[in-house]
Amino acid sequence: MARKTATMEAGTGAPAERVPGLDRLPAGPALFVGRRTELAALRAAAVRPAEGRSPVLVLAGRPGSGRTALAVRFAVTVAGQYPDGVLFARLSAPDGGRVPPARAARRLLEQLGADTADVPLPGAAGDGRDDPACVALRAALAGRRVLLVLDDVRDAGQLWPLLADEPGCLVLATTAGPLTGIEDIDPVILGGLDRTAAAELLGDLVGGTRIGCDPVGAADLAEACGSQPAALRLMAGRLRGKPELAVTEAAKELLRAVAEAGKAEPESVKEPAEAVDPPAPNGKGKGERGKGRGAAVTGPEPAAAVDPPAEPARDPAAWVRPGPEPAEPVPVPDNDPLVGAFTLAYAGLTAAQARMLRALTLAPAQSADPRTASALVGCPAPEAATTLAALAERELLAEEPPAADGTARYRVPGRLHPRLVRLRERDDRPAEIELARARLLERLVRLTESARSLLDPSEGAGPDPLPGPLRLKSAAHAREWLLGERDPLLGAVADAIGQGDLDGSAGRLVTALLRSLPLTGAAAPADLHQLHELVLTVAERHGRPRRASAALLNLGDLQAAAGRWEQASGHYRAALEHARTADDEALCARALEGAAGCHRALGDAVRAADWYGRALGVRQSMGDQTAEARLLARVAEAHAAQRRFDEAEREYRASLSALRRIGDERGREAVAAALAELRERVSAGW
Repeated sequence: MARKTATMEAGTGAPAERVPGLDRLPAGPALFVGRRTELAALRAAAVRPAEGRSPVLVLAGRPGSGRTALAVRFAVTVAGQYPDGVLFARLSAPDGGRVPPARAARRLLEQLGADTADVPLPGAAGDGRDDPACVALRAALAGRRVLLVLDDVRDAGQLWPLLADEPGCLVLATTAGPLTGIEDIDPVILGGLDRTAAAELLGDLVGGTRIGCDPVGAADLAEACGSQPAALRLMAGRLRGKPELAVTEAAKELLRAVAEAGKAEPESVKEPAEAVDPPAPNGKGKGERGKGRGAAVTGPEPAAAVDPPAEPARDPAAWVRPGPEPAEPVPVPDNDPLVGAFTLAYAGLTAAQARMLRALTLAPAQSADPRTASALVGCPAPEAATTLAALAERELLAEEPPAADGTARYRVPGRLHPRLVRLRERDDRPAEIELARARLLERLVRLTESARSLLDPSEGAGPDPLPGPLRLKSAAHAREWLLGERDPLLGAVADAIGQGDLDGSAGRLVTALLRSLPLTGAAAPADLHQLHELVLTVAERHGRPRRASAALLNLGDLQAAAGRWEQASGHYRAALEHARTADDEALCARALEGAAGCHRALGDAVRAADWYGRALGVRQSMGDQTAEARLLARVAEAHAAQRRFDEAEREYRASLSALRRIGDERGREAVAAALAELRERVSAGW
């Protein structure tokens, strides 16, 4: 099968294959045709001067228009001009959920190689331009030439916190609607492919002879698809699966399916509130009649139609502002050719394939490999791999970049996700869905525990070995798997705890992740913070104060490590209340000491002395002499800070006595040195 690609001039700079980060981009379709005009418009927009900020290109098109594939094609072509790398983030979940910019910023920082352990945790607002991760990302981009590809942006509120004041970087954002709130953006709006490109795509996907022998049927099919790439690919998959089906008959089938789908729903849902102009069957959208900003670039319109650049403002406040509240995702209307093509493709699946496709909507981030897919449907991994490949062949799954060990990965396209959820709710019993989710969680627990045992054999034996196709082979493989699957793993446990019906399995997965992720050496504090918050949610839901107290203590420790003492103090105080409810003296002492440390860091020596004294009393009642010696020294420091020198010397001497009793010579030396320094300062008139 011949590979057709758009003709583009190679960008100047380093060879694209040497640019770091290209492998992060979605795999994209193997066949890419047309879009020469749109690519030319993107090239023209990319070279506009943008003094004081990164240039922003917006590629807008409704679901199925091929906007992500075009963005990837353009990024690969210009990557050589950005030698510091290509970064990629998807800002919408397949179900249309909005990815917070703070989370996207942390992932982009990791792709840059930045140490996110130094990035403070989100604040109370947590999601604007002042979020610590967004600030750190913009600082990290300063002085670099980086290409950022941000896919499926829902609203300007997601995008503008990520925009750096660095004109050497380029931001390419794809969206289903206009990004109001960001100045000086002329979106390239995608309609359908032109007639020649649509015929080329069908010929390459189905076979040139079959399409070439029936040019009229091919034209009819392209028109029935609205020349949309996604609908064309689905119909091509149907034709490949049914060699006896005539191209003309396939066009008629699609028209009937679209008409039936349009009648199946109430009139109010037939026409969506589209944010971009829908394409006409000939591939031209109404937006071609527009002038200036927002004009569509489709079909044969020349690149010269793009407006000349406006003078950018120097002050960031002048070129960006928070957008309105996020809008609902742009839906695919029931009378869209994409829906009809999907209906026909789904009807041609075997029962096992259809079940697998529906089950993949339960996968974390709707992304799966044979390990997770086999758990969802309860079949062997090799059988799951075969089914996944068959669904991808029918254009019902998008291929993702393979895992580090070469395992194939697939994703449910966002444009199909809502339809598949409806089918799952209609065709699968609730008990079957719950069982599939439980199998998935247990599979992830076993894989995570297996990774932990490979990374740290001293912690004891892991679970029973998994079957060969599922097994992690080495410590390096385990680390790659944990880091590569971190987002899906976190998503799986958050979803399970959010639904609240599988807390047992979800709790085991949280515990396994908390034990395993730090062993990779790349555990982000934000991820650990999220996991401990999930532990707290489950503990409070089931009335387990001891576990809730432990989770709050860990959250306090993470905030304290980030230097956020007020937030840490709040967590320690809440932990103390739960510890008292559980009547657990050890947890009470930890909470009291943590709160005292926060007061000490904030310079409040009076409260520090009070809280250290309360912790000391609890430790003494427990007979913990090591902790008693440590806390006596802390109380002495707090007294010294208040210039209560006699009390400070008394507590230092008591600490020395406790250390002598337990035989801690190193501790005695440290406290003796602190006492000597205190006496010296007092003698000097301090």
